[in-house]
Amino acid sequence: MASCMVSILFLFPLIAAMSAVEPPGCKIRIINRGLEMLKYETQKFVVEELSNITMPEMKGKEGHFQYTIKEVKINELNLTYADLAFQPGLGLLFNVQNSSIALSFRRHILYWLFYDTGAINASAEGVNIHTVLHMTRDELGRLKISNITCDASIAKMKMKFTGTLGRVYDFLATFLTTGMRFLLNQQICPVMNHAGLVLINSLLETIPVRTEVDKYVGIDYSLLSDPVVTSRSLDMDFRGMFFELGNESNTLVNYAISPIVREYDRMVYLALSEYFFDSGLYSYYKAGIFQMNIANEQMPKDLEMLLRTTYFGTIMMINPALVEYPISLQLELNSAPKTTVKTSGVTVAITAIVTVMVLPPGKAPVQLSSMTIVAKFNAKVSMKGKRLGVHADLRRFKIYSNQSALESLVLIPLQVPLKTMLQISIVPIINNWTKRGVAIPLADGMDFIEEVVEYHNGYLIIGANLHFSKGLREMIERKIQADAENAI
Repeated sequence: MASCMVSILFLFPLIAAMSAVEPPGCKIRIINRGLEMLKYETQKFVVEELSNITMPEMKGKEGHFQYTIKEVKINELNLTYADLAFQPGLGLLFNVQNSSIALSFRRHILYWLFYDTGAINASAEGVNIHTVLHMTRDELGRLKISNITCDASIAKMKMKFTGTLGRVYDFLATFLTTGMRFLLNQQICPVMNHAGLVLINSLLETIPVRTEVDKYVGIDYSLLSDPVVTSRSLDMDFRGMFFELGNESNTLVNYAISPIVREYDRMVYLALSEYFFDSGLYSYYKAGIFQMNIANEQMPKDLEMLLRTTYFGTIMMINPALVEYPISLQLELNSAPKTTVKTSGVTVAITAIVTVMVLPPGKAPVQLSSMTIVAKFNAKVSMKGKRLGVHADLRRFKIYSNQSALESLVLIPLQVPLKTMLQISIVPIINNWTKRGVAIPLADGMDFIEEVVEYHNGYLIIGANLHFSKGLREMIERKIQADAENAI
């Protein structure tokens, strides 16, 4: 018995830690196929960065020769082999092998009393660059490159002198190429480090982490942990939680199951659990937008006539003078809508209280009755670019009285007109509002195309290919410019 108690006490911290793990509301998997498109942009970006290499002036003396080398310029980079791949457990690997760099610079050489200047054309051959970008979650939950491991080497370097004494100076080539190769090699990794830690990280800052959706709610896309990197994919778990802007601490607790992504056919997969949708509906519910008054011009004439006929007896019992006054419906949800995701699709269930009132001018509304509406909507999820949209369609509708079972029978004639009113008046308003969608956590300039939605029990998965609407350089420069404008 004592040993059993000791075992339980030993396991309790582990069980508590496991139960405290927050499941993601949103997951993104990027497949190595997606890197193929990114590889071209990365290669072009690296060429541009290496072309900006600046090298210090070289001065020295060799025998009777005094020389100065300056105005070094990279003319051309030929990346014969360049590859972008996942580095398991770390992040991304950018590998350059057996490539070349063509460069030129000015020489100033003094030999005895002879002074000569001219251009030198040189080429670095057998250039190898092995760069690993370590990808982690920062303290704000943002994806970032936390470190870069870089190793660069140049197998050999050739020089060709021009000018009056070009051939005389050829014997200096061995000495100068050794120094130039060393200096050039020392410049490659600092450039790669700056490109990753500064420029690429500035691009990653365009991925929304905690941002406003509209004037009512915001969304939290903070990473829950470091990304998981394998040889085939990069998986990221995001909180995927909406919150009310007026009370950001009042959020829905996530008890939903964690989405499981098994696919590898598309470039990218977005998985959303029921919690993702429920937290949004909960936040809007708390913000008070699921309330509506239907009166006057908004009230369909045939529905008002039917309401007046149904509650004529009630009006006469309360006050016959109320007969001529307008009738209104006040609709208010009594709890947050609930989302259910199954293999057949997505449904949203709501329960609302509808209060029927007479509106005497200059006086407080007079309640005639109160009924409960139970409705279920089919929700079609779609993706356009990087905005997630939802289109709702009323599927089931039922009303019953909150006062008596007998009155519920009286309300049967209202069933079809009220359902029609929802379909014609309210559902289009909801769809017009939801079609604007919410942005998913992708960097600026990257969009989903050729999307396919698959439904599972408890979550859905959107598989898609990636499209770059802007080049990597353009995306980074746009972010830097925006930061500069915001700083003014």
